[in-house]
Amino acid sequence: MRSKLLPLLALSSALAGCASAGGRDLPDRGIAAVNVPVVTTANYVFDAAAPGGALAPGESDRLNGWFQGLGLSYGDSVYIDGNSAYAAREQVARVAGKYGMLVSEGAPVTEGIVQPGAVRVVVARRRAEVPGCPNWSVPSQPNFENRSMSNYGCAVNSNFAMQVANPEDLLHGRDGASASDTTTAAKAVQFYRSSPPTGTKGLQEINTKEGK
Repeated sequence: MRSKLLPLLALSSALAGCASAGGRDLPDRGIAAVNVPVVTTANYVFDAAAPGGALAPGESDRLNGWFQGLGLSYGDSVYIDGNSAYAAREQVARVAGKYGMLVSEGAPVTEGIVQPGAVRVVVARRRAEVPGCPNWSVPSQPNFENRSMSNYGCAVNSNFAMQVANPEDLLHGRDGASASDTTTAAKAVQFYRSSPPTGTKGLQEINTKEGK
C-alpha cells in the first residue's frame, strides 16, 4: 500500500509545480491588458554660436528654421545646455515662445561637449505607442487556460496613446499648484447646475402638442 502511495504523491507534487510555474509565466491571465502604451524619447540637438554670451547675428533665424523643421509643438521640451548666459537664454526663449513653448531647466545629457562660445539647444520629443499592435497571433478559440486574447487592449490603448497631448503624462503625474482656486474647482459644478438638461425644450414642445 505504501509503495503505491508514494508514486501518487510524487505525481501530484509534480503537477502542482507545473501549474504554479505556468501561472507565473502567463501575464495575460488577468483583466489587465498586456498591450500597453510605451513612451520613447528622442533628443534633437542644435548648437548655436553665442560669443560673449549672446546669440550671434542670424542664429535666431537659424534656430527658428530648425524649430519649424522639427515641427515643434506641445509635448516637446526645450532645454539649453552649455553657456548659461542670460542673454542667450532670453533669445532662445523668445524664439521658442513663438511656438507656445517654454525653456525647461535641467538639460538632458547629449553626445559631445558644447564648444566655448556656443550654446546647445536640446528638444526632447516623447512619443507614445503600443508596440506589436494589432496582434492576432493567438486564436481566440480554443482557450483552455483562460487567457485574454492576444489583441486585447490594442484598440483602446492605441487610441489613448495617439490622443494624449503630452506623452510624458503617462510616465508620472503633474505637481499640483501650491495654492488652490475654489472658483476653478467649482466651475464644472456650476456649469452643470446652470445648464438646462439636453432635450428639455423638445420634450416641452411635445408635451404641449399632446395637451392640445
